[in-house]
Amino acid sequence: MKTLGNMPVGSSGVIARLHGEGALRRHLMDLGLIKGTPFEVVRVAPLGDPVEIAVRGYQLSIRREEAAIVEVS
Repeated sequence: MKTLGNMPVGSSGVIARLHGEGALRRHLMDLGLIKGTPFEVVRVAPLGDPVEIAVRGYQLSIRREEAAIVEVS
C-alpha cells in the first residue's frame, strides 16, 4: 500500500482512501483530503515531520502519522 507519508518530495498523486477512524479521519476530510483529490508533495521537514502538500489550491502541512493513513495512487 502506497501512502502519502512515504512519498518523495516533488511527487504527485491522487488520494485513493483514508484508513483512519473517528475524529482523525473526519479532520483530514475537513482539510480537503477526500477520495479522488489530486495533490503534490511540496517539501518534508528535515527530521521528516511534518509533510507539506499542495492540495485544492493551498499548502497543507500534516504530521507524518496523519499522512501514513492516507492511501494514494
